[in-house]
Amino acid sequence: MPASTKTTSARRQFVFVVSLAIVLLFVLIGILVPTELDALTGRLHEIVIREVGWGYLLAAFVFLIFSLYMALGPYGRLRLGNDNEKPQYSYFGWFSMLFAAGMGIGLIFWGVAEPLSHYLQPPEYITPRSGEAAGFAVAYSFFHWGIHPWAIYIVMSLSIAYFSFRRGMPPLISSCFYPLIGDRIYGPLGYAIDILAVFATVFGIATSLGLGAMQITGGLAAVFPIAAGATTTLTVIAVVTVLYMISSMVGLDKGIQVLSRGNVMVAVLLMAAMLVLGPTAYILNVFTTTIGEYLATLIKRSLDVNPFKGHEWTQSWTLFYWAWWISWSPFVGLFVASISRGRTIREFVFGALAVPALLTFFWFAVFGGASLHLELERGVAIAERAVADVSTALFDVYAYYPGTALLSAITLVLLGVFFVTSADSATYVLAMMTSQGNLTPPIWKRITWGLLQSSTAAVLLLTGGLEALQRMAILAALPFTVVMLLMTRSLLRAMRYERLYERDAKRR
Repeated sequence: MPASTKTTSARRQFVFVVSLAIVLLFVLIGILVPTELDALTGRLHEIVIREVGWGYLLAAFVFLIFSLYMALGPYGRLRLGNDNEKPQYSYFGWFSMLFAAGMGIGLIFWGVAEPLSHYLQPPEYITPRSGEAAGFAVAYSFFHWGIHPWAIYIVMSLSIAYFSFRRGMPPLISSCFYPLIGDRIYGPLGYAIDILAVFATVFGIATSLGLGAMQITGGLAAVFPIAAGATTTLTVIAVVTVLYMISSMVGLDKGIQVLSRGNVMVAVLLMAAMLVLGPTAYILNVFTTTIGEYLATLIKRSLDVNPFKGHEWTQSWTLFYWAWWISWSPFVGLFVASISRGRTIREFVFGALAVPALLTFFWFAVFGGASLHLELERGVAIAERAVADVSTALFDVYAYYPGTALLSAITLVLLGVFFVTSADSATYVLAMMTSQGNLTPPIWKRITWGLLQSSTAAVLLLTGGLEALQRMAILAALPFTVVMLLMTRSLLRAMRYERLYERDAKRR
């Protein structure tokens, strides 16, 4: 396996220009014919989820088993870098950036809305608005946001980190396939893999930024006398764009890391405040019970498509989520790889699986538990409002607890910083992917991708094409599932070769 690359200026520009052209083409379609695009992507998405949705479920379980094997098997002591290399970031800095890139805005957006949605509209074999529905709601929120998404990210990030930091190749997804296809990674096949990754990343991030802007707008309207309209949303996007462009130009160490550290502390502060101001004992009971339920049913739920009852619900939620996490894996995988140099594989896997998942579990227990307490114990009919307008669900819950203004203000700060860190991370990754894996990509490329992301989110929010392009990112998850399964094979082959030949040679 080569220690150097065949990097050329032509290749760098080819991937950048073609990726940019494809993204602009689909954005233009979303602007000009949003209804037709929505109908087409809706139909394709329905076919994929119905016919091969089981494949997403099975693949995610395979990725989880593979991640655990990497940590517990013979390769766990390998370091992502030189044998004596030390990690670049502290544990807290590393965990903070993991959490900000992997979950971010989505967790705030769905922390209340998802449990209430499952409570109000569970599968047909569960009675809506019942205690059973409440338990099911929190358990499946844990499941959808737990260790499976991180296992998917780990496959991607571990492969990129190994081939980049240990084998001296560019930090690109195409580099991970050298053991399988050799020098063809430098040709059209390698280009196609990297361009597909850019495609999924741009639309995945654009939709998340659109959702984040909607929630910030809803929160501002709930706290201040501001109209929650298109003008406010566009203003939010413009202001946050300026902030994350500044962060992007400052650099990874001083920009994303500082913001991520601060954001995790704000998130912990918000959870602690809600835990104290809300039904504390009830929330802790929800957390304890649901952790037990999660561990007891992990394997069953990992493979359960519910073919006899609840299949449509599983398609709409679990299979959708699994496709969504896979579509996000190029972005999160590349970013997590870039911040994980120097860690052992065992340390990397357990850190990325356990810490963000535990924080996520507690988040859903606190905010999901507080919202369900209103429904079940206080008779407040809040679920229908949450389902009707997901973007304001969290702020609606705050209205029934002490410290409403304080909680809302902290949440707005958290949303804003998550918006900045997610967009900042994405501009860095996109610039890196279109610069032949350069870990310090040109500022102009980061600015280009940053402006394109914000413009895409803003325009598609106004034209109604955002949901259609979200489905495009999810459709890209289908070929990426195959890519990632092949990636596990390639990584195992490379590690086996190192263990059997190179290490033996060093001993001699």
